[in-house]
This record gives sequence, structure tokens and C-alpha cells, in this order.
Amino acid sequence: MSKLRVGVIGCGSIAQYRHLPEYAANQNVELVAVCDIVEDRVKEVANKYGAKAFTDYKELIASGEVDVVSVCTPNYLHAPVSIEALNNGLHVLCEKPMATSQEEADAMIEAAKKNDKKLMIAHNQRFVRSHELARQLIESGALGKIYSFRTAFGHPGPEGWSIDGRESWFFEKEKAYIGAMGDLGVHKTDLMRYLLGEEIVEVGAFIETTAKEGTDVDDTAVCALKTESGIIGTLAASWSYTAKEDNSTIIYGEKAILRLEDNPTYSLVVQYTNGEVVNYELGKIQSNDEGGQNTTHVIDNFVTSIVENTEPPINGEEGMKSLAVILAAIKSNETKTIAKVFE
Repeated sequence: MSKLRVGVIGCGSIAQYRHLPEYAANQNVELVAVCDIVEDRVKEVANKYGAKAFTDYKELIASGEVDVVSVCTPNYLHAPVSIEALNNGLHVLCEKPMATSQEEADAMIEAAKKNDKKLMIAHNQRFVRSHELARQLIESGALGKIYSFRTAFGHPGPEGWSIDGRESWFFEKEKAYIGAMGDLGVHKTDLMRYLLGEEIVEVGAFIETTAKEGTDVDDTAVCALKTESGIIGTLAASWSYTAKEDNSTIIYGEKAILRLEDNPTYSLVVQYTNGEVVNYELGKIQSNDEGGQNTTHVIDNFVTSIVENTEPPINGEEGMKSLAVILAAIKSNETKTIAKVFE
């Protein structure tokens, strides 16, 4: 089989740490094109990977040189770039959050259907080993009825991670639309939907800018979530966890408590009500911290879905449902009411 020709649009940190090296390591693809509005940056990346450099994403999409693109742009461009690529007959892997509105997300899903192309959203938390095992335990009934949960994703902020540091688009509302909730919170709404196997239907949220100066995007959010079966829990997303990243989830069930990514040695700890404790040593979560970086499995899953013509594990509809929780949280914060996720 001939290799899939890949283009990566946006050459910031997420592309350089995740997409580019993971495509380069995949036997089924050839990395042929890269695009970024910063000319020096795109030339450097193009040289490193032996790819052609573009500074205009529309030129890359229309070039006829790629079959597949990764969209690694600022949030406000996710939908326009993805739709342009899908309408030009390309498969699309889009970074999260997939869009900045329900209308944009719907338009992306429609473009994928109309053109019969794959659309996947890069929610990597589903592929973390502890999360996969936790889902299996919950599905098997090992926890009995699920009562509650709490999940958090926080770190000191994107200035330590983004290629542009404090000048990053993450801090510009017109480009980011949402701050920590879009950067980190959407990962956790997707994770909870995946782990619990049901939809989140109501959200109450407090969303503030407390830690970062000179920006109007949120940096700290705490939400109360309710699922369709009545499970309630909390979600925190923050750029104000100043000393250490927190990427933990705890699920409280009738027969056991699951602690995910909450212990430095054991990425999954199961505490049963009979006193038994089972520790699973499954390797570190994907992280920006030293020692945490390994494959996210996102690119491999996406490529496999194209090669084998199967549905991507996190398709447009899945991405949209996880985004919808974030949009409801924003609405809750603005209206000071409990917001329904799907009106």
C-alpha cells in the first residue's frame, strides 16, 4: 500500500512534541508538508522532517500533495481550517477543543459526512493506560453503582509549554476563545464521558481569571457536573497550579474507589470496601513533565482508522459532545444558573 501523505498545519508546541514525531514514527505515513505563519519556524521544521514548507494553509490544502492534515492552529482556526481541508477531500485530525461554538462543530461534522472523510479530535486522555483499565473495571461492574467523581487538570500555565511563551495565542481571547477550560477542561469532560459511558447533561460553573495578569481568558474553573443517570461530580481546570501538575481523577463507587493518576508510583489504585487495595503500575501519563513524554496513541489511532477504513475512536460527534459541556459551563458562569448541556 502506498503511504498516506501528511501535512501538519501549525508548527507550535503541540505539533513539535506530539504530531510531527508521532507521524514520523508511523510506518503508514509520509510527512510531506508543514505550514506556519512564522516563516523561520516553518522552515526549521520543514528541514528537520524533510517536508515542504508553506505559510498559507489554503495553499497547502489545495496543493494536491497531501491526503491527510493535522490541524494544530489556535482554537479559533480549528473549524475553518478543518472544513477547508475536508471540502478538499482530505482526512482531518483536529486538536482540541474542536471548535469555539456548537455551530462550528456541527459544520465540521457535516463537512466530514458530505465528503466521506475521516474527522478525529485529538483527545489523548482516552488512550492513557490507567484510564482504559478504569473504564473496563467500571463496565464490568467491579465498582457497582457509581456515586460520584472528582477530576482535575491543572498546571502553571501555557507560557511554560507554548512555543511563544507569555506571548502565546492562549492568552488572546479572540484567538483562544476560552482559556484553561478549553486547554485542559475539555480533556476532562471527554475523559469523564469515556470512563462513565454516559453523557453529562447539566453543568454549574465558576470560571475566573485570578492567576494571570494582562489577559481576559479564564485561568481557573471549577464545575459541578451531572450525568444522565444522576452521577454528580466536580471538574477543575486551572493554569494556577503553580508548583506541580495535577492530572488526577477519583471515582467513588458502591464497591470500590478508583484513584487515577493520583499516586506517583501507581497510576491506578483500586480501594475496595472490604479493605483490599490493588495497585497498578502502568507507566506515566503523557505529560509535558520530564519522563512523561511518550506516544499519545492519537496519531496511530487516526492513521489506523484511515488505513482500515474504520470510524475514528474520537470522531466529530464525540468531540462535539465534549465541547458542549464546556460551552454549557461558560453559559452557567455567565448566567449564574445551572446550564443544560443539550437544550
